[in-house]
Amino acid sequence: MEALVPEMTDLRSRLLDFSMAKSLTMCTGNVVRWCNSTRRYPVKPEQEILDCIKAALSEWVSKFHRDQVELKALAEHAVCSLMQDYERIGAKEREDIKLSAKLFIYRFEPGMIKESASRACLELGVTQLDSVILALPPLSGGECRSLEELQAPWEEMEALVQEKKVSSIGVSDLDHQLLEALCLIAQVQPSSCQVNLASCCVIPPDLTTFASENNIQLLTHNDPTDILPIGPFQDALGASVRGPGTAQWAPRWILRYSAVIKNRGIIKSKGYVVKAERAAGHC
Repeated sequence: MEALVPEMTDLRSRLLDFSMAKSLTMCTGNVVRWCNSTRRYPVKPEQEILDCIKAALSEWVSKFHRDQVELKALAEHAVCSLMQDYERIGAKEREDIKLSAKLFIYRFEPGMIKESASRACLELGVTQLDSVILALPPLSGGECRSLEELQAPWEEMEALVQEKKVSSIGVSDLDHQLLEALCLIAQVQPSSCQVNLASCCVIPPDLTTFASENNIQLLTHNDPTDILPIGPFQDALGASVRGPGTAQWAPRWILRYSAVIKNRGIIKSKGYVVKAERAAGHC
C-alpha cells in the first residue's frame, strides 16, 4: 500500500509547539486530495482516517514554514483545517447534494455532539446536515450497551433536529431490544440503524421486523469497534508536534462526512473532523 503522507525533511526542526495546547480540532478537507489515484485496493476505515490525520498534520506544519510563520506555541484550542474554499458546498448546489455524517464518540461529554455538527457545518459552508448517525464509545470486553448510556447522547442528537442543524438522526450497532427501548423514550425517532456485518453476518429477524414496522432504515457498515486506536493516533500526532508527551493526548470524537450528488450517487467529497484533547492533569 502506498503511503499517503507527503515526504518531510528535517522533521525535528519543523515540529509545532503544543506546550500550551489543551485541545486540537483537525479538519482534513476532501480525503481524495490525500489519496493516490493509482491505489488498487480499498483502504480500511481505520487506516484511511489515520492516513488522513498524518497527511493533514504534515501539510499544516508545511504551511507554517511556507508562510514563514514563527513556530511559537499554539493557542490552547488549536484548529488544523485543510478545507479548501472550492470544497465547500455553495448555496446554488446545496439542494443537489446529500450531506451525511457518522459521529464516533469516545467518552460522552455534554455539548460535544452539537460541537461536532456545528464544526462540520462551518467547514462545509452549510447550515444543516441531512443526516447524522451516532456511534457510541467502544465497549470493553464483556460489557453490554444500556439505555442509560444512550439516553444523554440521544437527547443531544434530538436537539440537532429541533434546532434544524440536522434533518434526520440514526444509531449504530444497537440490537432489537435496545433500539426498541430507545424508540419508547425518544422525542425524535431514529430514522436509521447501522449493523456491522463483521460481527453479525445476517441481520437478526427480530431487528428486521421491528425496523420495518417502525419505518427505520437498516444499513450495513464495516467500521471497526475502535476506528482510531489511541496508540497509532498518538504516534501520528508525535510526528508533527512538540511539547508535552503525546501520551497525554486522546481522540474525543470523530465525525466522518460525505457529500453525494443526489440522483447520481457520485461522491463529491468525503472528509473527517477530529477533536482530540490533552489529559486535564497535564494542561
